[in-house]
Amino acid sequence: MRLGLFGGTFDPVHYGHLLLAECCREQCGLQEVWFLPAAQAPHKRSAPPAPAARRVEMLELAIAGNDSFRVCNLEIRRGGLSFTVDTLTQLTAERPEAEWFFLLGADSLDDLPNWRQPERICSLAVPVVVSRPGSPEPDLQRLAGMVDGARMERIRGFRVQMPQIDLRSSDIRRRVAADESIRYRTPKAVEVYIATHGLYRE
Repeated sequence: MRLGLFGGTFDPVHYGHLLLAECCREQCGLQEVWFLPAAQAPHKRSAPPAPAARRVEMLELAIAGNDSFRVCNLEIRRGGLSFTVDTLTQLTAERPEAEWFFLLGADSLDDLPNWRQPERICSLAVPVVVSRPGSPEPDLQRLAGMVDGARMERIRGFRVQMPQIDLRSSDIRRRVAADESIRYRTPKAVEVYIATHGLYRE
């Protein structure tokens, strides 16, 4: 069984996240994609603007009706800084029958060598690097010192193309704070949830 793991703060989730997950699911033949909201990302030392429970609920609303998507709140339950290597170590032990794929944007690929135990991450899951039209091709040589030749060939076989879509959670938060529209940037259910709970207001 092929399972994709897509990590982030998802604060809030938006259509760019969902499109990336769907492109990876389709092009890599994944049975499921698990969205993995971080308790606190190591590169973002301040706490996320929205509480963990709110971010999980928004994700659940966003993926409702898609049987191939699910939310994994392992890092939320664990608390503290969320390190991908710890999560993959636990998940691969719990689901040894699965082949894991770790979904990455090109920006995350560039930073991967600075993550905790990147070599182990690449051995536990196949990194899937997503390309966008008009952007430079991701430089997979960033992984050269972390994987052997056979692993590199496997990684090269799971390159994903997705349409250009420039959405950022930080911009959605800014727009909410400025009382600007976020319509068509995030699913309607998430938009309503943000308004109902007064999230991201200054």
